[in-house]
Amino acid sequence: MKLKHDIISHLRHRRALAAGMTQQDLADRVGVTRQTILSIEKGKYSPSVGLALRLAQVFGTTVEELFTLEGGENNV
Repeated sequence: MKLKHDIISHLRHRRALAAGMTQQDLADRVGVTRQTILSIEKGKYSPSVGLALRLAQVFGTTVEELFTLEGGENNV
């Protein structure tokens, strides 16, 4: 049985709370393109573990606070 989990990104909300940080500002800080940030925010791209950790570090939070599985724990 194949399990599929959709990742929900809270990145856009975190950026807004960070004094209006732009996608480009965030991209520059974590070493990716603005388009990558856009794709993550729209749910079209799931970041690698390394990128997710760098994003969490920028916001001083955990990966679990930035990304959740759609449907929560019941999908595991």
